[in-house]
Amino acid sequence: MKQGLLIDMDGVIYSGEALIFGADKFIKNLLDEDIPFAFMTNNSQRTSLEVVRKLKGLGITVDESHVYTSAMATAKFLSDQSPNGTAYVLGEGGLLSSLHANGITLVNTDPEFVVLGEGRNFTLEMVQRAVDMILAGAKFITTNRDPSPKRPGWNNLGIAATTAMIEEATGRKAFVTGKPSPVMMRSARKFLGLETSGTTVIGDTMETDIQGGIQMGYKTILVLSGISNKDRLGHYAFKPDMIASSVDEIRFPLNWWEEAKVAAVQLVQE
Repeated sequence: MKQGLLIDMDGVIYSGEALIFGADKFIKNLLDEDIPFAFMTNNSQRTSLEVVRKLKGLGITVDESHVYTSAMATAKFLSDQSPNGTAYVLGEGGLLSSLHANGITLVNTDPEFVVLGEGRNFTLEMVQRAVDMILAGAKFITTNRDPSPKRPGWNNLGIAATTAMIEEATGRKAFVTGKPSPVMMRSARKFLGLETSGTTVIGDTMETDIQGGIQMGYKTILVLSGISNKDRLGHYAFKPDMIASSVDEIRFPLNWWEEAKVAAVQLVQE
């Protein structure tokens, strides 16, 4: 059975604009060993090409087939729900291009969906228009519910805050398509051509990557190079299959890959 990885980015591969130690060698090893992987990011602003360029600037050379974003998951979901549907979008480049590529028409009146992604370019007037559309019957979709970092100088409210504002104004809960939603966790796996039992998620956040992976029946690896604190892991009702200080500590083949191989051989022999 093919084994592969869904890998978070910020806090796993880089922190802000700095590469996390050993991440470049880790990815090179995956490429050299021909291990299937995709970077799975909740950021809907960047296109997959922009993600590739950011990684190249950090010394990691991959192509667009190694990137899966919440914008891609959202666009796939909408096209499955309503082929050739319409959407009013509060978002930027990556989200707009993904929706267009999946046959969703972007409109300013009477949309089937109002779609919210990260962005700094939409105004309070645009948010109010979105509220009116939802009250008139449009379905409310948000690409993720990642919180703001809550630090001075942050250049936007954060998508969780904007989502909450629209929910309060409309009385409607947003349908979330990004991590840890099964929508993205499942479509990212299919993007790589993996089965559930052949999928491992690597992330630094218990509430998104690890929780989402566990809920889907994937194996999970938590790295402590991002926001998770080992001392707080006991607060959660679930736990990852492995904990590592960073991806630099992860060695292949993973234990459960070997176990799966042995089980497959035994099945054939029987």
